[in-house]
Amino acid sequence: MSQSKVTKILLDANVLYPAPIRDLLLNIACQGYYYPQWSGDIHREWSTNLLKNRPDIKPRQLERIILLMNEVFPGANVRNYKKLITQLDLPDSNDRHVLAAAIKSDSKYIITFNTKDFPSKELDKYEIACKHPDDYILNVGMSDFEVLKEATELQLSALINPKISLSQLIDNFYRCGLEKSADFLLRNLYEIV
Repeated sequence: MSQSKVTKILLDANVLYPAPIRDLLLNIACQGYYYPQWSGDIHREWSTNLLKNRPDIKPRQLERIILLMNEVFPGANVRNYKKLITQLDLPDSNDRHVLAAAIKSDSKYIITFNTKDFPSKELDKYEIACKHPDDYILNVGMSDFEVLKEATELQLSALINPKISLSQLIDNFYRCGLEKSADFLLRNLYEIV
């Protein structure tokens, strides 16, 4: 998939971990709906947090996930953005690297749970908007249901060890903060076994 033909969207660390959100967003991207963007700093942030919370996971497992993400989406790993960081004004200075990577990659959106940390006053200067992952995924379903359906089916088929049901997957979405999207899937994906 060519990244120049679809909208670029920067994924913040808090949507790359937990895995159910990351996998759903990446499966949507695999359908050609958008082209994901991230940075080495974003990868370090989500993987460090995951390792703190899950000592049973080995760093090499996460390194493999990051390698696969970069292989599936060549050009998604944004570089040479750090010089922009000091020019940015955000409520939390630790989030400036996210906006800098979005600017450098010419992303249209930043997908994050921390929408309050990316005020439109600052983002408007760069023609970037901030979206909550639940709102973004729901919008995907409402604008192109087949994309969300296929992404969900792909995610369900990949979860084989252990295999889970559609209702378990939707429960995972609820637990991860995707309440509106999970409700939408419950109403519209009843035919998936």
